[in-house]
Amino acid sequence: MKIGPLTMYIISTIQDPGSQRLTWNKVPLSILIIKKIFDASVVPPFKDLVTWLVECRQMVVFIEEKVLQENLLQEDTEFQNLTTKLSIFREGKDDLTDKIDFIICLGGDGTLLYASSLFQQSVPPVLSFHLGSLGFLTPFQFENFQDQVNQVIEGNVPLTLRSRLKCVTCKKDSVCSRTLHINNIDKADASTHILVLNEVVVDRGPSPYLCNIDLYIERKLVTSVQGDGLIISTPTGSTAYATAAGASMVHPNVPAIVITPICPHSLSFRPVVVPAGAEIMVMVSPEARHTAWASFDGRNRQEIQHGDTLRITTSVYPVPSLCYQDQMSDWFESLAGCLNWNVRKSQKQFTDSTRTSSLTSLESLSERESDRDPEYV
Repeated sequence: MKIGPLTMYIISTIQDPGSQRLTWNKVPLSILIIKKIFDASVVPPFKDLVTWLVECRQMVVFIEEKVLQENLLQEDTEFQNLTTKLSIFREGKDDLTDKIDFIICLGGDGTLLYASSLFQQSVPPVLSFHLGSLGFLTPFQFENFQDQVNQVIEGNVPLTLRSRLKCVTCKKDSVCSRTLHINNIDKADASTHILVLNEVVVDRGPSPYLCNIDLYIERKLVTSVQGDGLIISTPTGSTAYATAAGASMVHPNVPAIVITPICPHSLSFRPVVVPAGAEIMVMVSPEARHTAWASFDGRNRQEIQHGDTLRITTSVYPVPSLCYQDQMSDWFESLAGCLNWNVRKSQKQFTDSTRTSSLTSLESLSERESDRDPEYV
C-alpha cells in the first residue's frame, strides 16, 4: 500500500502471489494425517508415512479413529503395536484447534475438502499427496515423501491461500435473519454456520418442479433463478462442479466469488464473478411451488424453507495449500493434466515446398480473383 503526498489518497498495490510462502515461528511437532478411506492402495503409503514420522522424526501424529478401524490395519500386527504412540481423534467430538502444526492428506481432492471441514476457523498448512482419482488439488507425488515432508518442516515453501465461503442459514423471523451483516451473526443464532472450500449448491432436491429462488447481492435483489439450481463457489471450487455447469475457471489467488446457474430455463443466464467479501443471499421465491435444498462441499444437506435465508460471504480463514512448484505452475499443470485443458491435435504445417509467406498468399489470391472476374480491378 502506498500513501500519496500529504495523505490525500491511498493506492493499494496487488500482492505478488510468489510472496506467499510458509515460514515457521517454531519447529513443527504435531501432524494430522487425513487418509482416503475404503481404498486398499492407500494403506501401504499410509503405514510407511506414519512409521517414518513416529519412529524417525519423533513427531506427534494425529489419526482419525475410523481410519484405524479399517480391516487391513486391524489385521496388521506390526502397525497395531505402533498405534499406542498415536493420538486419536473423532470427528465432531474432539477439538483440534491449536493442536496441529500442519496436515498431510493421502488421497484425492476429497481428503483436502474433508481436512478443511475439520477446521472451522484457522487451518494449518496442508501438504497433499496424490493417491486418489483426479488429484487437481493434490500436486505432490508420494515416491519421495521423506524429502517433501522434510522440506515443509524446514519452511520457506510456496503456498496458495485458498479462500473459503462462510455460509449461514437463518430461519424465518429469527434473530439471525434480522442481523444487518453476516459477519455480525452469532453462531448460536444460526441453524447452520459452516465454512466451505469448494462451493455451496442450492438445488430443487427431490422436487419435480423448477427450483425458483431469489438471488440478492449486498441485500439488493439481482435476479430470480428458475432452473435446476445455483452454485456459489470459491475460485478453488470454480474448477469443480461450477466448471461442469459452464463457469469460467478462476485461479485461487483471485479474490472472487463465482455464481453459476445449473441448467437455467433461460438462454441468457450466464455465470458471473463478484468481488470477494460481497454478501450473497439466497431465498426461496414466494411464488415457488416447492422448497429448495442446499449442500456444503457435498455434505450437510438441508432443506431451505419459504422465508429461510442462506447467507454467504468470503471467510477470513483460508486454507493454506502447499505448492509443489509455485502458484501458477501447479494450477496450469492441474488444468492440463486433470482436465485436459486446451488439448487437441496440432494443425499440420506446410512442407518446405508449399510453405509461403502471408504476402505471397495474398498476391496469389488476388491473381486468381482477377482471372475469374473480368471487371476485377
